[in-house]
Parts: sequence; structure tokens; C-alpha cells
Amino acid sequence: MSSLPKFELTDSHCHLDFPDFDESRDEVVARAVAAGVTRMVTICTRLPQLAQVQAISETYAPVFFAAGTHPMHVAEVPLVSVEELLTVAQHPKMVGIGETGLDYHYTSESRDIQIESLRIHIEAARISGLPLIIHARAADEDMAQILTQEHAKGAYSCVMHCFSSSAELAQAALDLGFYLSMSGIATFKNSGALRDIFKAAPVDRILVETDSPYLAPTPHRGARNEPGYTVHTAQVGAEIFGLSLDAFASQTNANFARLFTKVNTWEAAA
Repeated sequence: MSSLPKFELTDSHCHLDFPDFDESRDEVVARAVAAGVTRMVTICTRLPQLAQVQAISETYAPVFFAAGTHPMHVAEVPLVSVEELLTVAQHPKMVGIGETGLDYHYTSESRDIQIESLRIHIEAARISGLPLIIHARAADEDMAQILTQEHAKGAYSCVMHCFSSSAELAQAALDLGFYLSMSGIATFKNSGALRDIFKAAPVDRILVETDSPYLAPTPHRGARNEPGYTVHTAQVGAEIFGLSLDAFASQTNANFARLFTKVNTWEAAA
């Protein structure tokens, strides 16, 4: 009899190209699958690292990738163009644009170029039809305003990755039809206010992620995170919404498939 879990989960955001996984990538992916995590999206945060991220997606069947310039890196690398992002988007396992966004906590001095980069990524998402992956930290007002302004110019889809911002930004995103992604932060003891924000959201707009190697959920807090730990965040998500783990896993997988439609195309052809 198989010992695999009955449920299936998707880690919608991880960083498998980071050196934290260089010595154990095979084992990390295998542990994730054994834990019921049957899809992973690994994120390229700087296009000079694209070749490695693509290679990882090509090596492991359950792994897809997204690409963009992280807001904390926009001042360090050449500004990406819409055309460059659309070219990368032609790869069959490239399923999202980003992560992009605004981070004024650590890099407020690059605010203007962060905003310029964000608008470029939005345009690429709008043209390609791939979902935008947003990083937002200490920039709620600008983020809500830009996402809303740009959506009025032409619709696009989006997930607020590792959501840990205000209830106001959550509502602004939900009002635009966007999704909120729940990370290990939601499992932390002092994250009651964040759990309340998720609880107020429609369950059909929720994704789960690890953001590994960062933000390991309880009971692994402080250790290196990995995609197999998605289950711990999903268990808390199930409690928030009053669902069984199986039901919450099924719902979040359906949400992921609705947003990341290119994954469905790949799996249908596999």
C-alpha cells in the first residue's frame, strides 16, 4: 500500500535555485512529493539567474518557474523590458511574471525605479496572460494605488505572494479579483491579525506557499524551509476556514489551477 498522502498541495512560491539547496535539491524535491506537494513554482528573482532556474524546472517534472526582477534587486541589475519578459514567457514551464513589486522596508531609496519596474511587469502580465506575482512590504498605499490604476487600463491576474500586509491592501487586491498567498508566517503564534485577514477572504482566492528557503512554518520555524513544509501552512489554513486538510488542499489546488492556467496546459500534454 502506498504511503503517499491522500491530498495534493501546490507550493506556489519557492526558490529552489538558491544555494541553500545546492547540496540536496534532489532530496528536497523528493521529500516534497512524498509530503503531497505535487507542484512547485520556483521563482527567478534576477534574469541573469534565469538559465539555472529554467534548468531546475526542466530537471524536475513537478517544478515550474516564474521570472522577473525582485524589487530589492532593481537597482543592481539592468531594468528588464516587457519584450524580455515576453520572450522568457514562451518557455513551456514559465507560468508567471515576477516576483515584482515594492519593498520600502529595506530599499526605499530605489522607490522610483521599483515603481517603473513594477509597471513593466504588469504590462508583460497583461499581454502574456500569465499571472503577476507581487512582493509588497511597507508600501501598501503605493501598491494598492498602482495595482488599481493599472487594472483600470487593462485587466490582468495577480497573486499577492507571502501576504503579510494590511487588511486594506488585502481588500484592494481582492476587489480586483486577485489572490492572496499564505506562507509560514500565518502559522506563527503572534500572527493572529494576519490569520484574521485570511479568514475574511473568500477561500476560493487563497493559495499556499513556502517562500523557501525562508519563513519555515511552525514547527520548523528558524530552520531552512523547503517545499515539503507546505503541509504545515495548509493545516493552519484548513483551521482558519473550518475545513479538513483534504478539503483545503483540494480548494487551494483548484485556485492555483484557475490562476496559473499554463500549468494545466503543460500537465494535459504530459
